[in-house]
Amino acid sequence: MKNTPFTQKHIALGAKMAPFAGYNMPISYTGINDEHQAVRTNAGVFDVSHMGEFILKGEHALDLIQRVTTNDASKLTAGKAQYSSLPNNEGGLVDDLLVYCIEENNVYMLVVNASNIEKDWNWISQFNTKGVEMHDISDKTCLLAIQGPNATSILQPLTDVDIVNLKYYTFAKGVFAGVPNVVISATGYTGAGGIEIYFEDKDGAAEKIWDAIFAAGGPKGLKPIGLGARDTLRLEMGFCLYGNDIDDRTSPMEAGLGWITKFTKDFPSRAIFEKQKAEGVSRKLVGFEMIDKGIARHDYEIKDAAGNVIGRVTSGTQSPSLGKAIGLGYVNTTNAALDSEIFIAVRDKALKAKVVKVPFLG
Repeated sequence: MKNTPFTQKHIALGAKMAPFAGYNMPISYTGINDEHQAVRTNAGVFDVSHMGEFILKGEHALDLIQRVTTNDASKLTAGKAQYSSLPNNEGGLVDDLLVYCIEENNVYMLVVNASNIEKDWNWISQFNTKGVEMHDISDKTCLLAIQGPNATSILQPLTDVDIVNLKYYTFAKGVFAGVPNVVISATGYTGAGGIEIYFEDKDGAAEKIWDAIFAAGGPKGLKPIGLGARDTLRLEMGFCLYGNDIDDRTSPMEAGLGWITKFTKDFPSRAIFEKQKAEGVSRKLVGFEMIDKGIARHDYEIKDAAGNVIGRVTSGTQSPSLGKAIGLGYVNTTNAALDSEIFIAVRDKALKAKVVKVPFLG
């Protein structure tokens, strides 16, 4: 099992640790609800150094990205990022990812899911027929997500980059806590605002940055946050988690990701997705809230009033912000309309739920 440069920090802070994507990761410190509320109302720090980062470089870098992703990366200028996906040939997804434009038409960074690093690298590599320079920098790249409404104001004294006014899905490179070449990005997975910072762990940079963040933020209530609260935060926003809500058998059209699927270029499964867009899909990813008491969990069956199986739960939790149980799941399109009554099979019971608008936090 791999460690991140911050593993000993987590253990020293009393984090509950568990294996995740081959890494020893913090699941919670003071409890998921407490950590969740800290991010929604103030600020919290996530160690997400297990994520994968690839650098693609050269005159054909953009062309390669265009041929393997669904979104239109030609729209990106230096300092901008976009959410995208890697489709396979069978109408499903290899992964979802972020594309960062470091230098227009020349240098890009792809940020992929931790459990898919090798799979994604191999998938992209097979399309690299024009000699694009590819570097897997995952193992030497640290990634901290500092999220929450007060995150940027707490961290602003640590950098000359104007992070308070950094627009969503843009980034800048600069000195952070005395460490040079830090990519500071207004992205994140919580819907609570904040930044993510990418940097190489050399010359003690990881410890220096971690300590500086908590020296600045500790007195202002900044807390370390585990992967448990990361999951409840992203679910309240209806953000898809690869391996749960999207996978190699789900299409962007079914998952509500048509907005990152641009038919102005060619990519794997384009014809399948285009047909789905024109003709509609037979199932859709929907948000639901429980009416009966109970929590829907991944892979529970979803039924209609007559007891017919109409789908499956992909993610479910008790929402700390809303005080009610919520979830995501695929259901037959006929049952996907807002306010549709559905039933979640929990052990031998069918618990009533209803389809609601996503994100759950209005």
